[in-house]
Amino acid sequence: MENLALIDSFSEFKDDKSIDRVTLMALLEEVFRAALKRKFGSDDNFDIIINPDKGDLEIWRNRVVVADGMSEDDNEEIELTQARKIEPDFEIGEDVSEEVKLMDLGRRAILALRQNLISKIHEHDSTNIFKHFKELEGDIYSAEVHHIKHNAIILLDDDGNELIMPKSEQIRSDYFRKGESVRGIIKSVELRGNKPAIILSRTEPRFLEKLFEQEIPEVFDGLITIEKVARIPGEKAKVAVDSYDDRIDPVGACVGMKGSRIHGIVRELGNENIDVINYTKNEQLFIARALSPAKVTSVEIHEEEDREDGKKGRVDVYLKPEEVSKAIGRNGVNIRLASDLTGYVLDVQREGVEDDDDVELSEFSDEIEGWIIDEFQKVGLDTAKSVLAQSVAELVKRTDLEEESVVEVQNILKAEFEG
Repeated sequence: MENLALIDSFSEFKDDKSIDRVTLMALLEEVFRAALKRKFGSDDNFDIIINPDKGDLEIWRNRVVVADGMSEDDNEEIELTQARKIEPDFEIGEDVSEEVKLMDLGRRAILALRQNLISKIHEHDSTNIFKHFKELEGDIYSAEVHHIKHNAIILLDDDGNELIMPKSEQIRSDYFRKGESVRGIIKSVELRGNKPAIILSRTEPRFLEKLFEQEIPEVFDGLITIEKVARIPGEKAKVAVDSYDDRIDPVGACVGMKGSRIHGIVRELGNENIDVINYTKNEQLFIARALSPAKVTSVEIHEEEDREDGKKGRVDVYLKPEEVSKAIGRNGVNIRLASDLTGYVLDVQREGVEDDDDVELSEFSDEIEGWIIDEFQKVGLDTAKSVLAQSVAELVKRTDLEEESVVEVQNILKAEFEG
C-alpha cells in the first residue's frame, strides 16, 4: 500500500483528463525504470508489475544467491546470509525476488521522478496535439482570442489548445477583441522544442477556397471545382471556377442572386472584393477573362522557360485605350491578380498605338534598380514612354514609390529620347 499511497499523491497527474490511466501507468514505469537505473546501475533484473485499474504498481528486484564474500555485483547477486534473512531456507544458486519500496529510492530520487513524470506527460500531450493538428492542416478552424500582442494574436480552442495568428497572417482590416471567435485556416503545425506551434491564417488563398466549400453546396459536393485562386488579402481576389456538368453555371452558382451566396464570404474577409470567373484551358481566353472587367481585344503569348520569377512567360495584351485603366486597376491590383491567376507576366498594349521609338523599361536596368522597374510593371507600365505619359502625382499614387524616385526615373527616361 505504500507504493499506492505515493502514486495517489501524484493526483495532479492521475486526474488529468488529457491522459488515460493506462498511458499514465506506462509513463510511470518508464520514469521508475530510469530511477532504478540511476540508483542501481541497471534495471534489467527488475520486474515492474502495474495494475492500472487500482493505479498501483510493485517493483521487484531479482538476484541470485551466492556464497558469503563471493558477490561481485550487489545489484544482481545476494550473499547467502543476507538472503536467509528474507527466507531462512534459501540455498546458493537460487533466485531471490525482493520488493523495492519507492521510499527506498530516497527523497531526492522521488522528487526527480515527479519532475520526469511531468516532462513525460507534457511530451505525450504535445505529441498527441501535434499529430491531431497536423491532420487538420489546410482546414478551417475556429478559436477564441485569448491574448493580443503587437505582432500576433494568441487564441485558445474549446480544448484549451493554443493557436497563433501572426500579424502577417491577419487581414489588414481585421480587428478582434478578447473572447471573440475567429475563423482561419490551419496553415502549418511545427514542433518548437517539445511544444507544437499551430499557425492560423486568414490571408492564405486556401482559406478563400475552404470558405467557398463551406458556403456554396455545389463546391462542397464537387459539382463545381475551384481551379485557381489569387488574393491580395482584404482588398481583392480572383477565383477561377469550373463545372463538369454543362447544366450548371459555375459563376452564377457561386455568386448567387444579387451576390447572395458570396456575400457571407466577402463579409468574413473584411469586404474583400471577389471576382469569380469561368476557368478554361484555352489560355488566351483565360487571360482575357482574368483581366475582367476590362474587355481584351487580343492576346499574344510568348512562352519562356526557366524564368527566375517562376512565370510561364510573357503576354502582350491588347486593349482599346479606354479599357487600359480597367485592366490595370487601382494601384495595379487587377493586373497583378490576373498575372498570379494565369501564371504569366502581362504587358498591357494600347491597341492601334505603335511606337517603334519606345524602349522597354528592362533596357534601363543598368541605371534603374530592378525593384523600381518591377513597381512600374506591376501597374502595367512596361515601356519608357508609358511611364513618361503619366504625371508624377499619378505615378506616386499608383505605385509604392516616393516622388523623388519617380522624378529621377522620368529624368533618366527623358534623357534617352533627348539624346
